[in-house]
Amino acid sequence: MRTVIRADRAVTDTGERPAAVVVDGERIEAVLGRGAPVNADRELVLAADEVLLPGLVDTHVHVNEPGRTEWEGFASATRAAAAGGVTTLIDMPLNSLPPTTDAEALAVKRKAADGQCAVDVGFWGGAVPGNLAELPALHRAGVFGFKCFLLPSGVDEFPPLNPAELVAALRHTAADNALMIVHAEDPGLVTDAHGRRYADFLASRPRAAEDTAIAGLLELARQTGARVHVLHLSSADALPMIAEAKAAGLPITAETCPHYLALSAEEVPDGDTRFKCCPPVRESGNRDALWRGLAEGTIDAVVSDHSPSTADLKRLDTGDFGAAWGGIASLQLGLPVVWSQARERGHGLADVVRWMAGNTATLAGLATKGRIAAGADADLVVFAPDQSFTVDPGRLHHRNPVTPYAGRTLNGVVRRTWLRGQPIDLDAEPRGRLLSRDET
Repeated sequence: MRTVIRADRAVTDTGERPAAVVVDGERIEAVLGRGAPVNADRELVLAADEVLLPGLVDTHVHVNEPGRTEWEGFASATRAAAAGGVTTLIDMPLNSLPPTTDAEALAVKRKAADGQCAVDVGFWGGAVPGNLAELPALHRAGVFGFKCFLLPSGVDEFPPLNPAELVAALRHTAADNALMIVHAEDPGLVTDAHGRRYADFLASRPRAAEDTAIAGLLELARQTGARVHVLHLSSADALPMIAEAKAAGLPITAETCPHYLALSAEEVPDGDTRFKCCPPVRESGNRDALWRGLAEGTIDAVVSDHSPSTADLKRLDTGDFGAAWGGIASLQLGLPVVWSQARERGHGLADVVRWMAGNTATLAGLATKGRIAAGADADLVVFAPDQSFTVDPGRLHHRNPVTPYAGRTLNGVVRRTWLRGQPIDLDAEPRGRLLSRDET
């Protein structure tokens, strides 16, 4: 079926403009002027307050299935993604059991996901002590790259790499031109923190822990030629060294997350462990500097780092930041959270789309995702940027709707999401596909 979608505002490869987007089957056939004549089977005209966006690509999602499906699962996570305008996600290799550290575990995870996904889903592999010989087979099996930690991950079955193991892993990934994505905090600068005071938890994971780890990672990228990506950057102090490395031509990219761009340490109430994540939400001045890093292109992407758990693991009863699970679930809310902040800082929707769709698709090597252009997948979002809403946890599709955004008023409502040429119906059979790197 051939469809034309006409919009007064569409964020395309050439910027925001009026457009008629012609969809033939699963792909975008053409992007024309809004009033261009089109021989189509059906026509959809967006309302005056709606903007057509490409489907977002979230490359940092912890789905947790199999093994910890009570935390989250493919059905619930991908429904939340669709409701939030995310049409493609890449699942992290840890928190599921088994972790995705060999080809057999990848097959187990793909089997668990098959038939459950409302959006398209790909997978990262993991690099852990003792599995370096497994990386080539995992790469051939279609993972989009490899994740490692430089300090304990929070789950025993996914331990960190020591410096020698990191060098060896980077030499493996460089040989295959594979991407290594890194949780970069120096374990020697992170201390234990317990109790209800957020200031104590923040001090236990200082900016210096990130800065030192990132400096070492950049040096190893120089030595090995490996492609490296800094995950969930929260310390703005690291921006100058990342910018310098990019200017020198190193294959380095970096991401940050909605919570680092929207929240600040000053507003976190003592005992409110809904705000706990690792690295932590930092001060408002640091948040402002992260926004400058985005504007300047030092930070490439914004991703959710959706890392949910059951409510009891967040220790909402005791408010102990040391004991609580460190993760913020925001897969459904990422777009309005970022847009609410971006518009106040003078950014347009084209910027948000670049950070949350175009650049994330490029990071994962998804050539047909994250853009409105001829030949791209017809993954589309109808977005009302001026409509506001108040976050009601009961309306979230996350399996455990624990969120620091509860009760907040946000701007921007996702009204419809299309996956490969068809509107997503959350009450119908899921249509999402399982993606492999070699098929993109």
